[in-house]
Amino acid sequence: MKNPLTPEVLADPVALTRALVDIESVSRNEKAIADWVEDVLRGVPHLTTYRYSNTVMARTSLGRDQRVVLAGHLDTVPINNNFPATVRGDLMYGCGTSDMKSGVAYALHLAVALTEPRYDVTYFFYEAEEIESAYNGLFLVSEAHPEWLTADFALLLEPTHGIVEAGCQGTLRATVGTSGVRAHSARSWHGVNAIHAAGEVLRRLEAYEARRVTVDGCEYREGLNAVRINGGVAGNVVPDRCTVEVNYRFAPDRSPEQAEAHVREVFADFEVAITDLASGALPGLEAAPAQEFLAAVGTAPVGKLGWTDVARFAALGTPALNFGPGDPNLAHHPDEHVEIGKIRDGAAVLRRWLSVA
Repeated sequence: MKNPLTPEVLADPVALTRALVDIESVSRNEKAIADWVEDVLRGVPHLTTYRYSNTVMARTSLGRDQRVVLAGHLDTVPINNNFPATVRGDLMYGCGTSDMKSGVAYALHLAVALTEPRYDVTYFFYEAEEIESAYNGLFLVSEAHPEWLTADFALLLEPTHGIVEAGCQGTLRATVGTSGVRAHSARSWHGVNAIHAAGEVLRRLEAYEARRVTVDGCEYREGLNAVRINGGVAGNVVPDRCTVEVNYRFAPDRSPEQAEAHVREVFADFEVAITDLASGALPGLEAAPAQEFLAAVGTAPVGKLGWTDVARFAALGTPALNFGPGDPNLAHHPDEHVEIGKIRDGAAVLRRWLSVA
């Protein structure tokens, strides 16, 4: 099959977005899109291209004083009657239009078009961001080829609706357990109902007052919420066990250890088991490329409410920001779409930032 990413398509970020959306790439099924992207990049003389699994990396080697990363994930959530792409007026609909093939289009367009950027640039097109971290392309690269990630600044092309979202929240998942004594429900006084005991867990969550934290001028709103309850044995049995699964989104001024300690304090006297924990990322606004990028955008950054792969770069000591045309509120939505004007505007910003001064 002929590569749909033709020179004419690559020259237009809007056409490129649509072409990328029309290559189905639900997580763990990125081989086809990675093949096409790799084919394009290996034909670009000013880039050196490598591949690991279904992650493609290309980089310039111009001897610049600083190196920046542009990174976008190739995978999408499962299709939901929104494939292939359609266009209605100034809106492009389809799975991945917002999260984040319009951002990927930025990176691929610029990788081909900019032969002499003002920094050396590493472009990442990576797999499996939408699923468990063990499959994430950047994680796999960090294990196998950590030198690929070396940079002075990174830009994650996540959906931000055209504004800069700095850093990201950390995330913690835990189960809060209650115990009881089984009994026949006809003689319930012989038992202790563990589901009833979970009422206190829910009351603490209902009364919880989440912090609003400002770091480097960016506000992060925390949240501690129940996301699932499991309990019960049968329709005629008083249950002896119940667990409430909670998710804590914490500001990046807290370490993972501090976040865990806080959750254990909130649920003191209950059984707490941490099931997932990832650090956040501080705003990362001080690096010279970040300052120059903010000047190119022309608007103040805001805090990223959510976890993104900026945290992976922050853990390596590389400041990173989020920027992309899609609306994050539409990510994973069956009506997912992106504004065509936002694609064009953002591409112009990135070209202005990366072009030789």
